[in-house]
Amino acid sequence: MTARHSLSPYSLLSGFVLLLAALFGVAYAVGSAAGPVSPGMHRSDGGGASDPGSGRSGGGSGGMDGMPGMGH
Repeated sequence: MTARHSLSPYSLLSGFVLLLAALFGVAYAVGSAAGPVSPGMHRSDGGGASDPGSGRSGGGSGGMDGMPGMGH
C-alpha cells in the first residue's frame, strides 16, 4: 500500500473557491450568450420603467384603473 498524503484545509478551501469561481464564470458566459429571458427585456439605466403605449413613465398602477380603494 502507498502512503496517502492528507490535504491541508487551506488547499481544500482554495480548490473549492477555484471550482466555485469557475462554475460562476461558466454560468455567466452561458447567460450572456443566451441573451435576455424574454422579448423586450433590456438593461435598466436606473430610470423608471416605461410602457411604450401609455405615454407615462415610472411606477404607478398602470392598467389597474377601476379597482375600488386604489385611488389615484
